[in-house]
Amino acid sequence: MILFRTAVMFLTRIPVGNNLPYSTAHLQSAARYFSWVGILVGLIGALVLVIVNLYFSSALSIALAMLTTIVLTGAFHEDGLADCCDAFGGGWSKEKILTIMKDSRLGTYGVIGLIASLSIKYLLLLELCAAFHFPFVGLILIAAHSVSRFFAVSIMQTHSYVQDIDISKSKPLADRKLNFKEMTVLLIGTIIPLLLLYIGIAPNKLNPSGYSLNFTYHTLYLFPLFIVIIILPASIIRYFAGRFFNKWIGGYTGDCLGATQQLTEIAFYIGCLLIWRFI
Repeated sequence: MILFRTAVMFLTRIPVGNNLPYSTAHLQSAARYFSWVGILVGLIGALVLVIVNLYFSSALSIALAMLTTIVLTGAFHEDGLADCCDAFGGGWSKEKILTIMKDSRLGTYGVIGLIASLSIKYLLLLELCAAFHFPFVGLILIAAHSVSRFFAVSIMQTHSYVQDIDISKSKPLADRKLNFKEMTVLLIGTIIPLLLLYIGIAPNKLNPSGYSLNFTYHTLYLFPLFIVIIILPASIIRYFAGRFFNKWIGGYTGDCLGATQQLTEIAFYIGCLLIWRFI
């Protein structure tokens, strides 16, 4: 519970109490719960989505749900995306890129990146609301936040940290990689929302005229294939993002992790649409 609360404290603005013992070791180990924090953030956003839709339009419900998740995280990941857009858009050497990335000011590339990201995310969620019954979109939101944080942590596992760790907000996380047990905890927090999503999608594909969670074990054998297909776009984005970061700066920074989370969240929504329309 201490590690989970530490993860919540690091990734969100959600109060975790004043009695939380903090240490660098706790923060390093807390990365195993980042996907679980994604479940929490996605769940709150999903509740806002469903409740607001009882009284207002789908468009307004989506906008308020997105705003809720941004407020909950303090725009932590959006800030990373904007900094990456500024740095990689305006820098042509490793030193210049890292210098721009450390600058707290927001430039043209960052503004464009944020507008594009939020707009595409909003339009994709509108498409999902048209494709699926509305309560089910809440499950998609939960899974997207969990899966995208898993991919962000995966960058930490496969790439080297390159920024000046003495001033970086991600310094404690950069000191070591997760072991097998910790990665298993992270993976479980990713699989659970995907399983719930699959349980909802399977009967809805067979009976699109009515929302249902009826499910039998006969369709469970397709779950691994479902995972591969639905995370394929996010996996592709994660792979090329990792290669891009490695090419230009030789690894990742904290801002790169935020950008990865935002981009893979968008790609996950695309994967959901692919499942619905073509599978």
